[in-house]
Amino acid sequence: MSEDEETPAFDLDQRAWGLAEAADAEVETVSVDALDAERNDPETVVLDVRDVRERWIEGAIPDDYHAPRGMVEFWADPETKYYKDFFHPDTRYVCYCNEGGRSALVAKRLREMGFSDVAHLDGGFTAWQGAGMETVAVEQRDYSDR
Repeated sequence: MSEDEETPAFDLDQRAWGLAEAADAEVETVSVDALDAERNDPETVVLDVRDVRERWIEGAIPDDYHAPRGMVEFWADPETKYYKDFFHPDTRYVCYCNEGGRSALVAKRLREMGFSDVAHLDGGFTAWQGAGMETVAVEQRDYSDR
């Protein structure tokens, strides 16, 4: 919606940022410095839940794994055909997105699924970049051959 357009006038029982704030209150939040200190631990998976296009445009935290927000539950569940083997309930996950809303929601959902050691990055990738931390470019894949 552009700045010129009027916001639709209707009420919802819950709003996106309200849901994210509630999830944030239920899960561990780590600072940029804390994530930087633990990201090289082989028992920790740094999980980017942003859309792949955000990764292509903005880059990513080095050596992270990617699971887009819309697929996390399916990629984390070994009973689906979408399961990714970097998901295991005994692994520590620190999720991040752009600002921290989606990652809080993902951290909460993974905990609900049975992943016991899950956190998310306070302020997301924006905070990571703002702190001058290392980032890597993410190469855009060509899907035209599918």
